Amino acid sequence: MLLSLVLHTYSMRYVLPAAVMMGTAPTYILAWASWRLLAALCPASRLYRELDDRLYAIYQSMVLFFFENYTGVQIILYGDLPKNKENVIYLSNHQCTVDWIVADILAVRQNALGHVRYVLKDGLKWLPLYGWYFSQHGGIYVKRSAKFNEKEMKNKLQTQVKAGTPMYLVIFPEGTRYNPELPKVIADSQSFASKAGLSVLKHVLTPRVKATHVAIDSMKNYLDAVYDVTVAYEGTVDHKGQRKIAPSMTEFLCKECPKVHIHIDRIDLKDIPEEQIYMKRWLHERFEIKDKLLIEFYDAKDSERRNRFPGKCVHSKLSLKKTLPSLLFLGGLTASMLLTEAGRKLYVRTWIYGTLIGCLWVSIKA
Repeated sequence: MLLSLVLHTYSMRYVLPAAVMMGTAPTYILAWASWRLLAALCPASRLYRELDDRLYAIYQSMVLFFFENYTGVQIILYGDLPKNKENVIYLSNHQCTVDWIVADILAVRQNALGHVRYVLKDGLKWLPLYGWYFSQHGGIYVKRSAKFNEKEMKNKLQTQVKAGTPMYLVIFPEGTRYNPELPKVIADSQSFASKAGLSVLKHVLTPRVKATHVAIDSMKNYLDAVYDVTVAYEGTVDHKGQRKIAPSMTEFLCKECPKVHIHIDRIDLKDIPEEQIYMKRWLHERFEIKDKLLIEFYDAKDSERRNRFPGKCVHSKLSLKKTLPSLLFLGGLTASMLLTEAGRKLYVRTWIYGTLIGCLWVSIKA
């Protein structure tokens, strides 16, 4: 009976965070939609973007309360640690859904949380409420392989550049997650690299260059740098030394990941070749560097070198001042809405009609 209670309590660790993050979504969308309608009457588009970024930062800092303060995870940073806001492209290896949160983890430490925008796979545009909003906030949905629309992505990025939109554009060049439980995906990626005369990678997939090339080419005179980010989740190797699947958001919120190691290389635009054929080679070389870092992290024989990246590191703890006010603000607004019958009706209708309108919009526009 006691064991059952312990297991039940453990499994419930993610319920509160999930309930709050999902439960406040209609409140957030209503706040954003109200501002969007008001801004439509005002010609100052820059004012709209600034408040939109502020609203987004409030929501994402609430999310970080759960992923950092609530879980107590240790964030360990290596390499270049930019502190000031910059217009950047963020390139990272991709293992799990928590990778999206890692981008926020770095952005909040530069006071650039509201500037985070994503290149997303096309299927995510159907997410209730969020799919529509991510596109509104500057996210770009792309299809894979031959269906990838370079012109559409370039036009959207150039529009944002002309508008002076602050840019912290997150791209996962592998195109899908590295999952040790899907060996065929890994084998196909390695086979592709071998046939193309590229180095075969062990802990990452062969990167695809199209989205990265379009992003850099479209914003080369606007960007300050490219951040090459390598992420490792401690505890993702079994007792035999075999790589395990990285934690899902649910597992992460259940405190199954004690430490996240993040290595950052800040790269100047002048060091990146412009032509796609040369950029493809450059990007693969960057992923070779990631692979060596991850081999050192996961496979090092020396126990002192294992579970860490080489070089100096900084243990970075996020202050509650960065996250708790957002939680109280959005939580309080949502609770106030749910306390009245009219508020509850508005809440439910926002979920229903917001999802339907969003799906209709992305089917036409996104």
